[in-house]
Amino acid sequence: QTIQDESVTDIFLPPTAIYTLLDQPNLEEFDLSSLRTLGYGSAPMSVEKIKEAIERIGPVMSGGFGQTECPMSISFLPSEEHFVDGKICEQRLRSVGRATGISEVAILDDHANPLPLGERGEIGVKGGGVSEGYYKAPEETAKIRKNGWHLTGDIGYLDEKGYLYIVDRKKDMIITGGFNVYSTEVEQALMKIPGVKVAAVIGIPSEKWGEEVSAFLQVEQGCGLTEEQIITRCKEMIGGVKAPKSLIFVEELPRTPVGKIDKKQLRGGYWKGAGRSI
Repeated sequence: QTIQDESVTDIFLPPTAIYTLLDQPNLEEFDLSSLRTLGYGSAPMSVEKIKEAIERIGPVMSGGFGQTECPMSISFLPSEEHFVDGKICEQRLRSVGRATGISEVAILDDHANPLPLGERGEIGVKGGGVSEGYYKAPEETAKIRKNGWHLTGDIGYLDEKGYLYIVDRKKDMIITGGFNVYSTEVEQALMKIPGVKVAAVIGIPSEKWGEEVSAFLQVEQGCGLTEEQIITRCKEMIGGVKAPKSLIFVEELPRTPVGKIDKKQLRGGYWKGAGRSI
């Protein structure tokens, strides 16, 4: 209503707010033609939901990547780059765009040395948008700076055209039976299944595997999906190692004050008393 009444041209919303907007049954009744950009970020967004937003709201979606230590300046995916030859490019939608004019981006190994294109490692940033460090906390600053790079704590890779893909938070990576599983990849697969609205994937303790993949799901009312059906479909898409071993259906997922899914709270009940959190 506000976009229509005030002829809003540019707006930024976290993915959860965009999902809520798309859930409104009367969305098409409003005139949103004033919008030039609808920015999304602060958390991974479902590719299926980006496509739906483009189809229902218009070719105005605009993504990117930043963090408090280098705000809104690491990479940018403008509206027009969501398309190739006039068609939505699903692969491009998985990225957070290319480095901005004030940033140099690289994928780093554990010693902060750049890795080749396509390899996964920690995303490092240099440039004028990077902060000097944490105020009066040199030891904390030293933890996120190495070889001149700011260490983002995010795992990703770069393709041959310079597009950056984030696959997980470094601390969110699940190691199950010796295999690395990136929770974001599992979440994207789950949200491709019709009827699944939101997914949050964590690792939970397992005597056999060390950790095993588990998922919290919000599903559409009356969709009739069973745990077995969802896990089977997920295995078909990404394989048995990455597919969840268990599902927990919830009405709402806990959120942080900025609207991100609170995985720390989700993990809490499982790892309490375990003496470890991975």
